[in-house]
Amino acid sequence: MQIKYINKVPEAREYNELTNSVGWGTRNEEIVKEALKNTLYSLCVYADDKLIGYGRIIGDKTIFLYIQDIMAIQEYQGKKIGTGIMENLLEKIKEYKKVNPNIRTYLGASKGKEAFYEKFGFVSRPNEELGAGMILF
Repeated sequence: MQIKYINKVPEAREYNELTNSVGWGTRNEEIVKEALKNTLYSLCVYADDKLIGYGRIIGDKTIFLYIQDIMAIQEYQGKKIGTGIMENLLEKIKEYKKVNPNIRTYLGASKGKEAFYEKFGFVSRPNEELGAGMILF
């Protein structure tokens, strides 16, 4: 079985299968298509022809970036798929930093996954310098 990291947008069906397999449920495929269409950078991870992992970057490419949807199906968790996704996304972010070295990159860690992102230099909020991350439902 060959693992391939490919810069491409997944099909909405594939995305929903993946999000469902990691416990995030599914969304209407038209909504998924629109969200993925508005993604700056999209990275699919395939084992043979099956989507087993995914991650993407959203934002404006100059002031703000957000790492979104880092996931791998259960049977591939713990096999460095997420690490490979993050390393690839951070390489892409280096390209955006050529335009603005002060670009801010954010992410929302799933509960209990903070330590994974700390390995890449992310810090939790709030801290001495930054206020709490917040969300509007």
